[in-house]
Amino acid sequence: MFLVLQLSIIVLSFIAHEHEAIAQYVPPYSSVIAPVHKHTDAAKPLYSVQIMTAYVNMQYLHANFLIDVDAPFIWHDCIVQWNIYPGSCPPNTLCTSPVSCEEFQCTSVRTSYSYQKPSCSPPNNDSTLPGWGYCTCPVNVVDPVTGSCGQANLNYDDFTVNTSDGKNVFTGLYGAYPNAACAPSSAFQSFPANVTGVMALSSSPYALPAYLFQPLKKVIGLCLPSTLSTSGVLFYGNSPYYLLPQKDVDIRSYLSYTPLIKHPDSFGYFIGVNNIVIKKRSISIPANATTKISTLDPYTILRTDIYNPVVRRFQMVTKRIPPAKPVPPFGLCFSTSTNGTQAALRVPDIDFSLPEGKKWTMSTANSIKQVTKDVSCLALVDGGATSEPAIVIGTFQMEDNFLVFDLENSTFGFSSSLLRKQTSCSNFNFTLVDSF
Repeated sequence: MFLVLQLSIIVLSFIAHEHEAIAQYVPPYSSVIAPVHKHTDAAKPLYSVQIMTAYVNMQYLHANFLIDVDAPFIWHDCIVQWNIYPGSCPPNTLCTSPVSCEEFQCTSVRTSYSYQKPSCSPPNNDSTLPGWGYCTCPVNVVDPVTGSCGQANLNYDDFTVNTSDGKNVFTGLYGAYPNAACAPSSAFQSFPANVTGVMALSSSPYALPAYLFQPLKKVIGLCLPSTLSTSGVLFYGNSPYYLLPQKDVDIRSYLSYTPLIKHPDSFGYFIGVNNIVIKKRSISIPANATTKISTLDPYTILRTDIYNPVVRRFQMVTKRIPPAKPVPPFGLCFSTSTNGTQAALRVPDIDFSLPEGKKWTMSTANSIKQVTKDVSCLALVDGGATSEPAIVIGTFQMEDNFLVFDLENSTFGFSSSLLRKQTSCSNFNFTLVDSF
């Protein structure tokens, strides 16, 4: 009897320890990760993220999606098919399951989470699939390059990304299952080569962040590369972030934070800017002016009442640099060639003063754009007298800056130029390692 009691105690103790071990299990990853690429073969510079979309012939297919932090939902080159089985999908086509026009997601996207463009025709319920018996759910999409309207069918989708601890890329994978939308291949003719979708990273409940769950925190880390030949990085999750050669320095230690501001007519991200400071001279920003972060506008756009005094001040502090004829869309340009010799420009920083004394600095690498062999320009654009938002931060100003959209705490983190820290957005180590 005593022996049986001892065995019972041992078994119960073992079970308790097993349960404790399960309860204390911490996954090896704290974020998911994907490479980011720069493209200059469309009408404007754009950036894409590479995502795994389907598992075919024992391997994952990859697709490139334009990064859009304002889009209400994901859409890409695929078709909807109600009865998917091996061999049913046409060759070189991605097949997904349709959302019916009678399902709540259809009404939700159409009424509350759609692209806001009055010129788009309202979608109807006239389309169906052979043999299905239900109407599909067409939704409006807007081409981010041309601004033209199109339609795509809402679907049940499936994306896969690698996991990470912020320093390594693990072989372990993470699946996300959003409602996205399928557009025909012809919808992507204006896109850069080999880019066949739009990845929504906004605050919309149909953007990708809404479909990524525990243990991942709702934090987006974005680092746009400045070159075509190397990749930047996109993180999702509250992990540390490491860039070579500083393999033991968490990039978060370089970040300053400012509150994100909600805008009633947008799913994008907005911040407050109090002043723009150039060489100790401050240009005040009107109190009601809003500032938007954009991954589709290549250069920072300033409303005319802000643009003019900023350009006048910059012209004054660079008066020793030979001027050049302006090259559209820029209004202030400089000659970088003297007697046939190329000279690198060094200009004062442009500081965006934010609430609580925070400062986002645009150094020369993010303020001066080399447009020809002999001409460089101040990379700011006049948005016009009625431009709204009053300030739009463009991607040239974000290159080689580490940015964090913290949806948990509603804050925006920024590093200013990583080049001054002897690293860049192209310095993440994408070598795969085993996570177990």
